[in-house]
Amino acid sequence: MRRLYHLPLSPFSRKVRLVLAEKKIDVELVEERPWERRLDYLRQNPAGKVPMLKIDGLVLAESPAIVEYIEETHPQPPLLPTNPAERAEVRRLASWFDDKFHHEVTVNLLYERVNKKLMKTGYPDSARIKAGSKNIKYHLDYMGWLLDQRRWLAGEQMSLADFAAAAQLSCLDYVGDVDWNRNQAVRDWYSKIKSRPAFRPILADHIPGFTPPPHYADLDF
Repeated sequence: MRRLYHLPLSPFSRKVRLVLAEKKIDVELVEERPWERRLDYLRQNPAGKVPMLKIDGLVLAESPAIVEYIEETHPQPPLLPTNPAERAEVRRLASWFDDKFHHEVTVNLLYERVNKKLMKTGYPDSARIKAGSKNIKYHLDYMGWLLDQRRWLAGEQMSLADFAAAAQLSCLDYVGDVDWNRNQAVRDWYSKIKSRPAFRPILADHIPGFTPPPHYADLDF
């Protein structure tokens, strides 16, 4: 049985879900709250994070390792180019969103507004929210600069870099923290990627206690 342990507003879970759906790999979704530190989950995944994928008799953790395994075992449709230099650019940008964007933006906005409430660990830190709101402008501008030169973030073909970015932004969009009017190229890119069938299950997610803005699931904004 293929089973993905995930959290609906985890960008890393969403990235894996997008890759699985794009490749038409059906999995059972199991919501896992990592802060509950379930012993059975920790036995399988000592890091205690989401996502974790059970597939082909394996237990896979860490989203970069998971998506590369999926790409290597299910190469169609390809989400990594064949050219080594182009593959390096995809990996660079995927890492940018998994690391730099995540820590500068998502942690400061989504985790402060949502995760603290879910985990019952206090109130949002206004200084961190202010920092996240400032940082996202820089990242959107950088994305716009990339998209002025390319059809997709890493090149002429959609790739893992696009899913890494869209996973982060879709979580932030759920809580209304993305100014889509800041850059038309980024807005067009996101409209294009969220119109893909792979995105529909994510747009249907609902987190109790948090209502997304009206445009969240609107494919045309």
